[in-house]
Formats: sequence, structure tokens, C-alpha cells
Amino acid sequence: MFTFVLGYFNPRKIIKAINFLKRHGLKAFLHKVRFKLFPADYSLWVKLYDVLRKEDKIRIKKHIENLSYKPTFSIITPVYNTPEKYLSRAIDSVIGQLYPHWELCIADDGSTRAHVKKILTEYQQKDSRIKVTFRNTNGGISEASNTALHMATGEFIVLMDHDDEIPEHALYMVALELNKYPQADIIYSDEDKIDENGNRKEPYFKSDWNYELFMGQNLITHLGVYRASLVRKVGGFRKGYEGAQDWDLAMRIVEITSPEKIRHIPHILYHWRVNLGSTALSINQKPHVREAQYKAIKDHFDRHNIPVTLENIVDGNYWRVRYPLPQVLPLVSIIIPTKNKKHILEKCLNSVLQKTTYTPYEIIIVDNGSDEPATIEFLEELSKIEQIKVIYYPVPFNFSRINNHALKHARGSVLLFLNNDTEVISPDWLEEMVSHIVKPEVGAVGAKLYYPNDTIQHAGVILGIGGVAGHAFRHFERNSTGYFARTMLTQELSAVTGACLMVKREVFEEVGGFDEQLAVAFNDIDLCIKIRQKGYKIIWTPFAQLYHHEGISRSRDTVDNPRFQKEIKLMQQKWGNLLMNDPAYNPNLTLDAEDFSLAFPPRVKKPWEEVSL
Repeated sequence: MFTFVLGYFNPRKIIKAINFLKRHGLKAFLHKVRFKLFPADYSLWVKLYDVLRKEDKIRIKKHIENLSYKPTFSIITPVYNTPEKYLSRAIDSVIGQLYPHWELCIADDGSTRAHVKKILTEYQQKDSRIKVTFRNTNGGISEASNTALHMATGEFIVLMDHDDEIPEHALYMVALELNKYPQADIIYSDEDKIDENGNRKEPYFKSDWNYELFMGQNLITHLGVYRASLVRKVGGFRKGYEGAQDWDLAMRIVEITSPEKIRHIPHILYHWRVNLGSTALSINQKPHVREAQYKAIKDHFDRHNIPVTLENIVDGNYWRVRYPLPQVLPLVSIIIPTKNKKHILEKCLNSVLQKTTYTPYEIIIVDNGSDEPATIEFLEELSKIEQIKVIYYPVPFNFSRINNHALKHARGSVLLFLNNDTEVISPDWLEEMVSHIVKPEVGAVGAKLYYPNDTIQHAGVILGIGGVAGHAFRHFERNSTGYFARTMLTQELSAVTGACLMVKREVFEEVGGFDEQLAVAFNDIDLCIKIRQKGYKIIWTPFAQLYHHEGISRSRDTVDNPRFQKEIKLMQQKWGNLLMNDPAYNPNLTLDAEDFSLAFPPRVKKPWEEVSL
């Protein structure tokens, strides 16, 4: 801490801190300082917000009694030579559930350690809800899981590993969700890890259902709950997919249900055991898992007749899906507003013209009143290039109006709004973005942007940060994986920056283009929200990469700017509470910073607190 404080006597750091304060405000600044001096402690967070008091348990039991729908959960647990203390802890965590309507279906897969049969037999005799089958031979986790599945009589299947634990309110929370959404087919929760001493760490506070993210990582994992009839309909677990058998099962059920029937509970309802050799530590400790994951993902797309290419990324733990381009490639109209500063525009154009491997595309430069001779001369030269169209629109600066006007001159069925202070890095940036925009369900696509110092400028936008929206992982190192690899994985988000924003032309016209009341700030966020309101997806891909020299050609906003404050109020009036509930984020994560750190306190409600005693 002393080193940190001393470091802030460095003039450069002082200037940087002042600029941050001006741009983001006092609240965000104090949050940043607090977590620099005192890094967020998950154990403290747990003590404050995730420990049930005696009164809480009484309220939960009363709530359960009054539930109109009380489904039975069949917990499927394959067992093989589980250490004695972990096996007992796992079963005890089920027996300790406040919600009583469950059965624990255990299939021992030919364990050779004597204590396993002894423990399972004792528990079976202790509680009639515990069912045990002892398999004669070891067939692997898929076969053992299917054996457990055959014993299940409940309406829903809950997957639980033999050495993990679930908190005592886990099944209650799932039952509560089903009372609200009885048509749900898949329910999943947030999760954390638990070490050999029972210490909890590394919480994963997940987004709501996010198909693209799910194809890069098993977003569902734990606690995973599935409608039993669908588990049986798809044939249960498949042998040969050990290590990814639950992901494979989830993919096959996802295919026969619909997104609105996949529910996420933003509470930690599963503790994943971390020990030597555990997949919870690293997929690299079980190399066969990678092969099983590849097969599961590839099979999913084969069943849809989509010829994708898969790449194992981020130390082998995650996946990139390369989607095919259509046979007839759409014309992309790249729209670049500009004013003066020839060298900025020239760098941008050179990067597009020299590095871009995609065709066909056209470039439309909208000059917003340049008066520097060098820039005027440069624009005249550009107008002679067949691929480039220069239009002059000398009105008071209004980003929304300028881009809306450019639409009249664009011929493409795909629009790409691009800032003049950007610079292409990845030659296949347009191929990557187009491969997503051509999907019928997608309305807009965003890219990954870096500052010139190779830190992240944009890895998607999270609604609610700073009152309206903020860039995820801003100032993180370029190669940082961020929060559970979310800087590295394609995913659905609520919004992306207009600095590099691809939109279907028909969708842009359908939502009325950019809102011209938002002259400078948040017009891109507003556009994305309107697109989502029409039922289209916003996709962010980290595989289309550019530099963004943010603020070079226009001054940056500060919190005390009257126009900026007006646009903040306009967004809050227009979208209200929607801004505070981003489905791509989590209410247990902060809105005071862009780093996915913990919220103190979280914004998620504890349903039992509304129950009167």
C-alpha cells in the first residue's frame, strides 16, 4: 500500500488521476482508489451478503410452504473413488437443503476404495430420498450418469459432481424460479470454487442466457437444472464425451427448447471443489477434455448443417467459432465522418485500404466542414478514387445527424460506422464481422478496440455503469483475459461502441437510425437498445481488432459538460430501469467501475426477505 501511495506523487499519475476524476466523476474515482488500496475480498463479500441467518432460514421454510408449485428435483451424481470427506460433504449438502422435495440418485461407477460403498450404504439407510446403484464395472462418467438418470423420478434433473457442495438454499431458489417461470426447460446459477479447507473463492457471476458466449465456454455448468423429459428425449449422456458430457447434453437440449425457456439465477448456488487434478483448476490437467469439447461443439453445428471451424484458445480452456461467409458477399458501406486533421483520416484510410482482405466494400467520407487547406486538398484527391465517395455536410456537429445523412449515399446492405481516428489491425476484420451480421437474428456487430498503448479501449459496452453505460475492461492489458475470458470470447451484449459498429441496413432503417437528440454521446448505445427492442441480437467479437485514438479529432466529454449531462438525462428518461439491468452483466458486479469487480452491496434481491414472519 505504501508503494501505491508513494507512486501517486508521480506527476504523470497525478494528471492521469485528475483526468479520470473529470471524466468519470467522484464516485467512480473513489471506487477505483478503494480497490487499488484494498482489493475486493470475496470472503468479505460472502460474509456480508451470502450467509443465511437463522431468521432467513425460517423465512425460506415459510416461503416454501406457500409455494403453489413444488417440483421434485432428481439430483444426478456419478461417484468413483471419491475421497471420504468430500463424498460425505457433498451428500450432507444435499440432505441439508431447506427445500425438501428432492431425491439424490447416486451411481457408483465400480469404485475400488472400500469406504465408498460403506458411506453410500449408510446414507441410503439414513434417508429414503437417497437412491444408490452400485455398478459392477467402471464405464466412465457418462455411463454412470445414465445409470443415475434411470433411477430419477423427478420433473427436473440437477447435475452435481461427487465432491462438490450446494448451499442449503440452492433447490429453494430453483423452485422459486420455476414458480415464476413454470415453462423453463433449463435453469442455471452463478457458482464459485471451494478448496480443501472449505474456503470459497473465484466466484463466476454469469450473464443471462448468451448463446454466443455458451459456444465459447460452458456458461451453464453449475448449478445446471434440466427438464427431465427433455434429458430423456435427447438420449441422456453420450459415451465418448467424458469431460464435456454436461456441455454436450446442454447443447442438445438447447437445440430443442427456446431462449426464453432458459433461465439464469444470479445467486451462488454451487461450490465447485478445487483439488489436484480437478477440471475446476484447469482444463490442461485433463487433456482429453479438450477433445471431448471439440466433438460436442462440432456435433452441435453439424446437426444444424453449419460448416464452422473451431479454434482452441486462451491456454486451451475456451473456443472460437469461425462462421462461414455466404456465397454472395454483401456490399459493406464504410461510413467515416471527419473534420480537418488530415493525418488522422489518412492513417485510418490507409489501414482500411491496405490491410482489409474483404471485398466488396465502399468508403463514404462525410466531411463535416473542414477548413484546413491540407485536409480540403486531401479530400479532393480522395474523391477521384472509385472506391471512395466524399460528401460534404457542413452542419453544426451532430454525430447522429451526420451518419443518418450518409445513409442516403450508401449502396451497401451492410453499414459500418467507423470513426476517423481508428486504425485496422486484423486484416480479416470485415470477414469476421460480416460472418455474424449475415445471421438472420443479428442486428449489429461490434469490434475490439485498443488504445495506442495496447490497452483495451472497448470490449463491449455494459449498461448502467456510470449511470448510463461504460466500456467493459477499459485500460486492461491487451492480452488480459478479463473476467472468465470475456475479453477473448465472442458474445451477445446489450450494446457496442459506434466507433466501429456494423449494422444491417434494413435494421438501421427499421429502428429509425441514430437519435439526433443525442448529438455526441450515447447515440450508439441508444441505437443498440432500439435494435435489441426489436428482437435482434448485438454481437461483440474480439477477433475484429482496431486501434482507436479516442478523442484525437474531437474533444472528450467530461462529467461537468452541460450537453453531456443533458444526454445522460435523456437516456435515463428514455430507457429508465432497463439501463440498470443489463442481461449481459450481473447484479452482483459493480456499476461504479468497468472491471467486473464485486458490487458492495449487490443489486440482486433476496426473495426470502420479502416473506413476513
